Formats: sequence, structure tokens, C-alpha cells
Amino acid sequence: MTFYEFLVFIHVFSAILGLGPGFIMIFVVTGAETMTELRHAFLIRNRLHIFVMVGGTMLLITGLWMGALNTALFSQGWYVLSLTLFLIALAFGPIVLSPRSKPVKQLLKEHQGDDIPDEYYVLSKKLFFYERIENVIFLIVIALMILKPF
Repeated sequence: MTFYEFLVFIHVFSAILGLGPGFIMIFVVTGAETMTELRHAFLIRNRLHIFVMVGGTMLLITGLWMGALNTALFSQGWYVLSLTLFLIALAFGPIVLSPRSKPVKQLLKEHQGDDIPDEYYVLSKKLFFYERIENVIFLIVIALMILKPF
């Protein structure tokens, strides 16, 4: 196995480790029927997010490293588009998702009682809308990496 093949191996494992949990983060919290369940679901979601961050970082590092070793990749449309979309999706975290998740976290922290307030559904709907957009971007990146259409 060459070093480049090793990077591809790490890259694929990073995709599984990082993107896999990201696709189920919405699903983890949608079944909650009480605030206790919802708080626990968000705790699980936060733990999954660690895998997403580590895997995503490894994806970026290995992808760029492969590009540095094989500079012809930077002339491939699928690679450049994949990298661009991946960076856009990474920017979603601090720019789009974090501002929309803070009110949800605050509500989970401050709400008294075990009923889920209607405000949560309004806030989470906005958050999950953008998370779904991010998931679609990641699916496009995965398809580009597999198919290499151009």
C-alpha cells in the first residue's frame, strides 16, 4: 500500500466516521415526546457531533493532502467542486447552524416542566431546515467523489 492509498483509506474511514453520524442527528431528536427525552436526545446529538467534527477535519486534511500529492486533482472539476461544497458545508456550522442552535439550547436549559413548548418546534424547524441543506450538500460531495463525473 502506497502512502497515497493509505490516505484514501483514511479518507473513506473519515467519511464514514464523520458524515454517517451527521445524517442521523435530526432523527435522534425527532422522536422525543417529553423535555426529559428531548434533553437526553440532545445530549446524544452533542456526543455524535464530536464524531462529525473529528471525521470532517480528517476528511479535509486527507483530501487536501491527496491533492498536494497529486496536483492534477486540482484540475478535475469533481475535486474542485467537492472541495468547494465541503468548505461551504463546514462554514454552515459557525455561520448558519450555531446561531440557530443557541436558542434551542437555551430553551432546553431554562424550560421548566416536562412538556415540550411550541417554541421548540418553531426553533428546531428552522435549525433542521438548514441541517437538511447541509446534508444534501454532503450527499452531493459523496456522489461527486464516487462518480467523478467531470
